[in-house]
Amino acid sequence: MLFWLSLALDISGWVVRLTMIPVVAMRQRNAATCLAWLAVIFVMPWLGLIAYVLLGEQSLGFLRVRKRMKRHKSFDVIHRHHAVLPEVDDVRVRRDHEILIQLAERHGGLPLLGGNRVDLLADIDDVVRRLVADIDQAREHVHLLFYIFRDDAMGRKVGEALIRAAKRGVRCRLLSDMVGSRGMFNGLGATLQESGVQVVAGLTANPLRMRLARLDIRNHRKLAVIDGSIAYTGSQNIVEPVFGHRKAGAWHDVMVRIVGPSTRQLQSVFVEDWYQETGDALDCASLYPPVLEEGEVALQIVPTGPDLPTEGFQDLLIQAIHSAQRKVVITSPYFIPNEGMLTALRLAVGRGVVVDLILPRRSDHPMVDLASYHYCGVLLEHGANIFLFDDGMLHAKLLRVDDSMAMIGSANFDIRSFYLNLEVVLFLFDQEFLYTVRQLQSQYRSRSEKVAPQTWNRRPFPRRLLESIAKVFSPLL
Repeated sequence: MLFWLSLALDISGWVVRLTMIPVVAMRQRNAATCLAWLAVIFVMPWLGLIAYVLLGEQSLGFLRVRKRMKRHKSFDVIHRHHAVLPEVDDVRVRRDHEILIQLAERHGGLPLLGGNRVDLLADIDDVVRRLVADIDQAREHVHLLFYIFRDDAMGRKVGEALIRAAKRGVRCRLLSDMVGSRGMFNGLGATLQESGVQVVAGLTANPLRMRLARLDIRNHRKLAVIDGSIAYTGSQNIVEPVFGHRKAGAWHDVMVRIVGPSTRQLQSVFVEDWYQETGDALDCASLYPPVLEEGEVALQIVPTGPDLPTEGFQDLLIQAIHSAQRKVVITSPYFIPNEGMLTALRLAVGRGVVVDLILPRRSDHPMVDLASYHYCGVLLEHGANIFLFDDGMLHAKLLRVDDSMAMIGSANFDIRSFYLNLEVVLFLFDQEFLYTVRQLQSQYRSRSEKVAPQTWNRRPFPRRLLESIAKVFSPLL
C-alpha cells in the first residue's frame, strides 16, 4: 500500500513539474522570477503548484483589471475637463529629465504640474500633527488611503479627527489595505463607521477574489487629500513609530505636504482606487475645486501597479539613473534590484558617477535583508558606497539625481514595488526642495556606518551562504 502511494506521489509530482514548465515559462516575463518558481516547483511540486496559483501571477484579476481600465478611460475625460492646469514651460528641466517626464506621463497618464508649495516632513509625530490639524480645518471632504492604518495611539489620534470632521458634516472616506491594516477594521474601523466615516478594506484577501487574483498584491500607497486642496504622500503609514519587528527599532519615514495643482493628481489616484473597491464613482466636479498656484515647485505624480504597464516603474528608475552625471543617492528600507536596475547602477559607477546607497542595518524582514546584502556586495565590488543606518528602521524611499531631480513615495527599490504592489511616487524638479532632500539624506548618512570593502569581504562563510540562498529566491520576496 505504501509502495503504491509513494509511486502515485512520485508520478503526480513529475506530472506537475512537466506541466508547469511551459506554464511558468510562458506566463513569467522575467527570467529570474521564472527560474525561481521552477526551482520551487521542482523541489516541492505540490506545494509549489499551490503557491504559484495563489502568488505566481502578476494579476489583480480579470474583472478587477477590466473595471479599472474602464474607469480610467472615463475618469481621464472628466479629470481633463475640470482641470485648469498651470503652464510649466518656464520650468527649467534638463533634457534627459524631459525624457523621464514624458515616460512617466505615458506610464501613469498624469503630466508635470508647476505652481505647487511642497513641504518635506521627516518627523512621524509632526506629520500626524499637521494631518490632524488639516482634517480639523476640513469643510467638504477628507480622503485617506494608507497601506497600514493601525488601531493604536497614532491611529486613534487620526481616527478621532475623522470623527470630529464627520460630526461637522464633512464626508470622510478611509481606504486601507485588508492585509496591511488587519485588526483595525473590527476595532477602530467599526467605531469610525458608527460615527459616519466610510471605511473600506482594499484588496480583500479572498482566494476567489476577482477570479483568482494574486493574493499578495497589495495596495501599498499612502496618501491623504483634504478638500481637494491639500495633499500628503510618501512612505509613512498611520502607525506608532515602533511596531512589527521591534528589533529593527523605531521607523523613520518621509512625507510631503502639497498645496497647489498637483493635489488634483493625488485626488485622482484616490478616486480610482475608491471606485475599484466600492463601485462608487465619486462626483468628480465637487472633488476638484479651483486650485491656484501656491508656489514654484514642479512635480509629477506617478501611480504604479500591475494594472499599468508592467515594466513602467522600473524603466523610470533606470532612465533616472542613466541620466546621472555626478551623483545618485538611494534611500530605501529594502534593496532587491532586478538585472536592469543593477546594471544601470554599475554603469553609473563605471562612468564616474558617485553612487550612495543608504539602507537600514536591520529591517523588519530578515530574509529580505539577506538578499539585499548580496546585491550590496555586488555594487560594493564595483565602487558604490554602502551606508548601513544604525538608528532604527529606515523606511524612507528616496532617489536623488545630481541635485536636479528627486523621487519620493511609497515604492521600495525591490521586485514587489517594480512588479506587484500598487504604489504612488512623485518626481520633483526644484533646486530649493532638492536642497532639503540632500540635507535629509546627509542626516541619514551621518547616522550610518559606511561599509569598508575589506570588512565586507571578511563576512563569515555561513552568512555569505545564507545571502546567496536568499538571492536565489529574491524574485519571490
